[in-house]
Amino acid sequence: MKKIILGKTGLEVYQMGFGGIPIQRVSEKQAIDTVLHAVEKGVDFIDTSRMYTTSESRIGKALKQTDKKVVLATKSIDRTSDGIRKDIENSLNDLQCDYIDIYQCHYVRDAEDYKGIMSPGGAYEGLLKAKEDGVVGHFGITSHSLDLLEKVVEDGVFDTIMACYSFLEPASIEKVIPMAIEKNIGVIAMKSFSGGAIDNPELALKYVLSHNDILIIPGVENEDLFDINWQIFQGSHDLSSSELLEIEEVRKQFDKVFCRRCDYCQPCSEEIAIQIILGARSMVKRMGLESLETGFLSFFLEKAANCTECGECIERCPYDLPIPELIKENLQWIEEQKK
Repeated sequence: MKKIILGKTGLEVYQMGFGGIPIQRVSEKQAIDTVLHAVEKGVDFIDTSRMYTTSESRIGKALKQTDKKVVLATKSIDRTSDGIRKDIENSLNDLQCDYIDIYQCHYVRDAEDYKGIMSPGGAYEGLLKAKEDGVVGHFGITSHSLDLLEKVVEDGVFDTIMACYSFLEPASIEKVIPMAIEKNIGVIAMKSFSGGAIDNPELALKYVLSHNDILIIPGVENEDLFDINWQIFQGSHDLSSSELLEIEEVRKQFDKVFCRRCDYCQPCSEEIAIQIILGARSMVKRMGLESLETGFLSFFLEKAANCTECGECIERCPYDLPIPELIKENLQWIEEQKK
């Protein structure tokens, strides 16, 4: 099994880690058992977030039951120095540890969002204080915007970036990932299954694992699913000609319905966060029905109901997606889940 060095962090980990989203939607016992099972099998990198409700606390309880050491990474959506410092303390408490290897600014949307993080009193200032206090080792940024990540890589201030990467979303390998590797910035690839759109684990994982020097963090909610992924990781990552053909078939299937999160459709006159709404089904499947009532998703859903079907987003979309129609379909699906 291959290990990589995560850029200038110097952290050496297996190329496949453990993502902390799915364990929040199952019982606490099942979540803890799944994390413990993964660590006992060899996982040495776990990623989670303050935003993932019970995920940090369940990971903390699991790790208290093993002597095996893992690299811990978590995240905060707070953009202020004091706010992220408070989140770090909460993360330390929930994870039951006194040190977090990588603390990340979560879901940085655009240049304006990034500017706020880097401004006086912004989150980066809080990260620096946490490092001075010896409770955080390295800093990262996660984003769905490749334009933003390109700017982050150029600045070279952060130690890691997290970008979407799968065979349905391959754009990051064209520029951002090579740029980051060249500057010795660690790359964590999220959404290997494109938020659940890809249902063949062998195709999904072999595709992303075949590209060296990046860390992937697929999440699972039970031991059996973990074992499937781990077995794929342990085997060859070469894709056969038949598998490459199957990938092309899946791409064709999703060509006109799958949002690549590029945000070229923006700005929306009704201030609808289009990529979030088009990814709402995936979010509910990963984070549970509770996400419809709590957190930021409920706010964006209210905005989406105001879609006027003006069509400006369709004109901007480089993939010619029927965005208003997809918004309507997603809102209808969400209403059905609430019944």
